[in-house]
Amino acid sequence: MITYEPFFATLKRKRISTYYLVNTYGFSKGTLDSLKQGRNITLSTLDYLCELLQCEPEDIIRYTPNQTPKNPAQE
Repeated sequence: MITYEPFFATLKRKRISTYYLVNTYGFSKGTLDSLKQGRNITLSTLDYLCELLQCEPEDIIRYTPNQTPKNPAQE
């Protein structure tokens, strides 16, 4: 499972609010909502966030293996 908890911790550590992201950098409210809800984001968004926050991908996302792997092809 992918989680965006590191993203919010990075924002806090760098003292950047989500309001600031949206209003200063024009960051999409929809993408921000996707991050809050744990939905998918694109690699280009991940790249943009890393550049904007001057951090590494692991400062934005974290992978934790599921207990029972799901095969998306079977759904």
